[in-house]
Amino acid sequence: MLTNRQQDILRLIIQHYTKTGLPVGSKSLMAAGIKASSATIRNDMKALEEAGLLQKTHSSSGRVPSMKGYRYYVDHLLKPTRVAKTEMQVIKQSFGQEFHEINDIIQQSAEILSTLTSYTAFSLGPDMKDRRLTGFRIVPLNSRQVIAIIVTDKGNVESQVFALPQSVSGADLEKMVRIINDKLVGEPLLTVYQRLRTEIPMILHKYFQTTEGILDLFDLMLGQVFEEKVFVGGRMNMIDFEPSQDVDQFKSIYRFMKDPEELMQLLIPPTESIDIRIGDELGNDLFHNMSLIQASYDISGHGKGVIALLGPASMQYSKMFGLLDVFSRELAEKLAEYYRSLDATS
Repeated sequence: MLTNRQQDILRLIIQHYTKTGLPVGSKSLMAAGIKASSATIRNDMKALEEAGLLQKTHSSSGRVPSMKGYRYYVDHLLKPTRVAKTEMQVIKQSFGQEFHEINDIIQQSAEILSTLTSYTAFSLGPDMKDRRLTGFRIVPLNSRQVIAIIVTDKGNVESQVFALPQSVSGADLEKMVRIINDKLVGEPLLTVYQRLRTEIPMILHKYFQTTEGILDLFDLMLGQVFEEKVFVGGRMNMIDFEPSQDVDQFKSIYRFMKDPEELMQLLIPPTESIDIRIGDELGNDLFHNMSLIQASYDISGHGKGVIALLGPASMQYSKMFGLLDVFSRELAEKLAEYYRSLDATS
């Protein structure tokens, strides 16, 4: 349990560091309003360091936040800041133009958000966010070939011819399909993506010695359903705040940003209206020093969507939280306006 002064010190260090990128010492904290002696402040900083919330740098006696420190700040100390008038004008002007397709609005939203923040922005429209799996079927073509079919509640159908592995019998395949349908039919496709990587493989391995190719096939087909539906703004902006100059790292980031399936794994459904995941919480080594802020938005009668920002763990959380909150509401209003215009002409 942190004291009030320790919380103030942590908050000020994070706010200072995310603005300047410089370590913070006791003198800076006194100047910022901490009413205590330099020695007392240093003791509090040491206690925060021992709690894993701060860390020392090699080049300075000051402290910088740790990933755990950012997490504590987001959970307990974060207060969103008001969006600047200039940023509000950019948002309203950008959404004020005429759009002919809903995907144009979704794509533009990612571009606007990326321009405002210089981070990488993702936008997933309500049509995609709200789709549910209604069926997964396998139809035999011959003794070793089948056609696999995925159907969603919006009428989307994806099919793929699949060579049946020698290690999988037709009876086993049918049983796998029944299990997958029992566990996943009716679920949103984003949830299907997550469960295919967590509990479904464990369930199948209880019944079968091998699931060779089956889950990969399902993955491939879901990728086709989602292809070109996750819009990205500032695709390579994340390289600007990647401290490593490793060429292989840059190549991995580039491949990730071009892969719809990888992007869908990153954009899991937010548990809150605005959700923040930091470092290892993103579940990908590429992003161990980054943070993702996601906001969900609701369009009455037309489902929900997701807008997200990927940036450094040292991002200005209060500013980005406030911006994403306002931005998601403006986007929802623009989409609602678009749907109203469609209803009026139908």
